[in-house]
Amino acid sequence: MSDRFDCKNCNESLYGRKYILAEDNPHCVPCYDRLYANTCQECKEIIGHNAKELFYENRHYHEHCFRCFRCDRSLADEPFTSQDDALVCSDCYCNEFSSKCVACDKTVMPGSRMLEYDGATWHEDCFACHACEKPIGTQSFIPDKNNYYCVPCYEGRFAPQCSHCKKALTKGGVTYKDEVWHKECFLCTGCKTPLAGQPFTSQGESPYCVKCFSNMYAKKCAGCNTAITGFGDGKYVSFQERQWHQPCFKCSRCSVSLVGSGFFPDRDLILCTDCNNED
Repeated sequence: MSDRFDCKNCNESLYGRKYILAEDNPHCVPCYDRLYANTCQECKEIIGHNAKELFYENRHYHEHCFRCFRCDRSLADEPFTSQDDALVCSDCYCNEFSSKCVACDKTVMPGSRMLEYDGATWHEDCFACHACEKPIGTQSFIPDKNNYYCVPCYEGRFAPQCSHCKKALTKGGVTYKDEVWHKECFLCTGCKTPLAGQPFTSQGESPYCVKCFSNMYAKKCAGCNTAITGFGDGKYVSFQERQWHQPCFKCSRCSVSLVGSGFFPDRDLILCTDCNNED
C-alpha cells in the first residue's frame, strides 16, 4: 500500500488533486483559502489563491476591487493616494484638495515644483516678474500692490536712489531733509561715522555727529568750557556774548543757581543778589 498524502486540515486525500503548501504542509485548495487567504478590504470576500491580489498599507484587495473611491477607475496601474482609508486617484484628489495656480488656473500637482506666498500658489514657472515676464523661480522678489517684480526690474522702475551712492534703496534706509540714504551711506560730514540710529545735528545742509558738531560749531559754556548742544537737557542761558548750560549758570562766589533769579555781572563774574550786596 502506498503512503497517504492528505490535506493537513481536512485529512482528505490529495492524490490527483491540486494542493498548496503552507507552513511546509500540504493543504487542499478550499482549506488553504479558508485558513490562509486574505479578505478583500473592499468587498469583504476571500481573495482566492488563483486571484490577483493587491496590497496597500496592511490592506488587501482583489485587483478588480482596487478602484478610486470617487470616480471608480481602476488604480492597479495608476498613481493614487488615500483619504480616510479610501483610495483616491491623483486626478480626483487634485481636483478636490490641491491648490490651483493663480496665474494659469491649473491644478498644482502634488510633488511638482511650486511657490507659495501670501496665501496664493503658483507653478514655479508661472511665478513671473510683472515687468520683464521672466520666471522669478526661487530668486528674490519684491511685491508691489498685487504685482511681483524681480529685483532688477523693481530697482529700475520704483526704488528711490540713495543721495550718496545713487544706487537703489530697496529696504530700510534713512530720510533726512526729504532725501533718502542707505543706512551705511548716511555719514557724519566730519568724521564719516555712520549716523543711522545715532543722535546727530546739522550745519547748513550737512549732517554731523554730536562730537564733530561740538568741536567745530557749538558755542562753549562760560561755566564748564564744554560745548553747548541741543542734546541731553539742551537748555542754556545767554547773556551778552556769553552762554551757559542751565546747570552751570551759578553765582561765581556761592555757586547758587541763578536760573530764574536776578543776577549782577561783575567783569567776568556773575553774582547773586546776596553776594553782590556784600560788596
